[in-house]
Amino acid sequence: MDTIKQLKWRYATKKFNAEKTLPEDKLNVVKQAFNLTATSFGLQTIKLIIVKDKAMRAPLQQYAYNQKQVVDASHLLIICIQDNILQDDVTDFYDNIKGIRNTPEEILKPYREDLIKMIKSMSVQERQKWSTNQAYIALGNLMTVCAIEGIDSCPMEGFVPEKYDEILQLEEKGLKSVLLLPIGYRADDDMFSGFKKVRKPIEEAIIEI
Repeated sequence: MDTIKQLKWRYATKKFNAEKTLPEDKLNVVKQAFNLTATSFGLQTIKLIIVKDKAMRAPLQQYAYNQKQVVDASHLLIICIQDNILQDDVTDFYDNIKGIRNTPEEILKPYREDLIKMIKSMSVQERQKWSTNQAYIALGNLMTVCAIEGIDSCPMEGFVPEKYDEILQLEEKGLKSVLLLPIGYRADDDMFSGFKKVRKPIEEAIIEI
């Protein structure tokens, strides 16, 4: 697979083929890619909600400024953050490290204590902003993986998170929605698919020292 060729093929899909659905093996790649996304300290304070049911997506469209991709795409991905990060999250994280790597407690203890101290020094708003930064890392990773896999996508910040949280009852799950990524396959008549990419010359975008 030519990675650069696929990145040139990728675009923010404006019109999806509503009749085409991602096969399970492709969807599984997306799930794995999200879970393997790099996050600060590896703490994973973000979650991915995948909505396949179009009837469930229908009331969400109006709160994404009526962008049809929300319903027409094969699946709607909603990247969420935890509404708070607690000491238990850090404890569980290091317990998981110990279980998977068999790392001795005496090695993990100072790292655990430092991370707990850092979390406690942050306000809830600061923790949410920190998690939101991780959500954008996940978005970029998913877009790249989708391009390599021949999956179309359309990143969206333009929606009303509070309404999504309400309709999907995310508060009960301790989550807040921050980003949308409809995925699927482009419609044959989406004129944007044929547009040439507009980018600065690489010499202007990159400084080599």
